Amino acid sequence: MKYDHAVVIGRFQPPHVGHERVLKFALQHCRTLIVLIGSSDQHRSPKNPFTFIERESMIRRADLSGDIRYRPIHDHPYNDNAWVTEVRNSVNDIAAGGRIALIGFRKDSSSYYQGLFPEWDYIEVPSQYGTFNATDIRNQYLQDSPIISEFLADGVRAFLKDFVFTDSFKWLVAEQKYLKDYHKHWGRGPFVTVDAVCLQAGHILLVTRGDSPYKGALAIPGGFLNPTERIADAVIRELKEETRIEDTKGEIPPAMLKSFVTGFKVYDAPDRSARGRIITHAYKFEFPNRQTGLYKVRGDDDAEFARWYSFSELRPDMFMEDHAAILQDMTGVQL
Repeated sequence: MKYDHAVVIGRFQPPHVGHERVLKFALQHCRTLIVLIGSSDQHRSPKNPFTFIERESMIRRADLSGDIRYRPIHDHPYNDNAWVTEVRNSVNDIAAGGRIALIGFRKDSSSYYQGLFPEWDYIEVPSQYGTFNATDIRNQYLQDSPIISEFLADGVRAFLKDFVFTDSFKWLVAEQKYLKDYHKHWGRGPFVTVDAVCLQAGHILLVTRGDSPYKGALAIPGGFLNPTERIADAVIRELKEETRIEDTKGEIPPAMLKSFVTGFKVYDAPDRSARGRIITHAYKFEFPNRQTGLYKVRGDDDAEFARWYSFSELRPDMFMEDHAAILQDMTGVQL
């Protein structure tokens, strides 16, 4: 074998026989295969329905033999250097020297990875195995009468059959129905939204989604821009509508809320939302510390709950879409 270690990076949502072929190809070129499973810090969604543990379990059920190590990789949509560093550290923790090869296929993003890790050799998989893809497999599966693809290993098919009877599957089907209806009525954008990143005394103000998408997930207060308003006015309106934030005199007026704004950034990752092309404008509010404690809030509009959280309470997989990444980028706090 030419290499001590080979690296394969993928989301495996779910792992299918095409993935299995790539892993078998990689095992022919190394002593130890390192499988890096991406988007491992994401809340469940129709695009990312399975957790890292579930995907690792499914891959282990495939017909593979050899020394295989699995590691989760988090998403960093607004910090490429953080993603590259996490990948490199995960591999180096296992490899500890020796020759390393990155295994990829030019049809997907692995050809882009080649330039990010110049210290590793790159081996291309000779050809694509079939014309199917994981997106089609998910779309067939996430419906009231699920179709479990024939392009899955028997162990993976058995896992998916059992998963059908879980509350998570029911939630995912409801989310998938919502997205289909959304695209039918509203298209795929582009849309403009606003988000209010509110900080006070080491706490962050968040809402719990009352409806789809991401019903039950945490979110930064925000929403869509109305046709007749300015973006700076929209973020104040959404903050007031979703949290009813108040001081000892009652709900805080818009002019006072604007005085707490200390920063502004645009987040426009093309695939940040399954609803379509949504570009959001995030405003950072820093509320003053006060002896009477945190400002009072309550959930309203499409927010079921609203409350202040300490950062230590939070994990990225608790949030809708890329809200955890936005929060981390604007505050500098890693969850």
